[in-house]
Amino acid sequence: MGNKPAQKVLVVDDEEPILELLRYNLEKQGYDVKIAGDGFTAVEIAKKFLPDLVLLDIMMPKMDGVETCRLIRAIPELQNSFIVFLTARAEEYSEVAAFDVGADDYITKPIKPRALMSRISALFRRDSKKKSTTSQITVGSLIIDRTSYTIRLNDREISLPKKEFELLFFLAQNPNKVFSRDDLLQNIWGSDVYVLARTVDVHIRKVREKIGEDYITTVKGVGYKFNLN
Repeated sequence: MGNKPAQKVLVVDDEEPILELLRYNLEKQGYDVKIAGDGFTAVEIAKKFLPDLVLLDIMMPKMDGVETCRLIRAIPELQNSFIVFLTARAEEYSEVAAFDVGADDYITKPIKPRALMSRISALFRRDSKKKSTTSQITVGSLIIDRTSYTIRLNDREISLPKKEFELLFFLAQNPNKVFSRDDLLQNIWGSDVYVLARTVDVHIRKVREKIGEDYITTVKGVGYKFNLN
């Protein structure tokens, strides 16, 4: 009575043995798990199940993982859920494509269940730690509210995916301070997640497209800073 509900995980892969392996290990850790064998089914399940985490293969029939991720991220209730790609593809362009559509992590197969469970726990721990230091930042007509993960600009609400929001909030928390790409990768994605430096550039570009060019400045050869004049 009064127990916290189990965190919900949706596993998406077209290989039945992998689905069952992951379901077994996740349920053993106390997660509430649902599985899907293709992207279309995954999106339909996600709309009703509202998972806290999606484990998603890239190479699938009917619809690949990148498009599946894009559709899941478009569900308003799932913009802050974690999406982790599990894939046999190690090419850089596949990884970049995954992070472009909102992935939080990218893990290559073969899957090592214990290592994967550790990565998942680290994601949830880091998220819990961030939520415990909630606050609001106001810069002119821009309001960034971490308690509700919302942004308002000139009284207009703007929707940002989780990592874009966290990147903006972190920079705004440290105004006029320049951060390198490595600094931002460490603070936003964490040391236990391998992410390409280009991912930072992609996320900065997307934030600027939504809030304008004035707030975040590129310091050539160094990194980025949030302007507070």
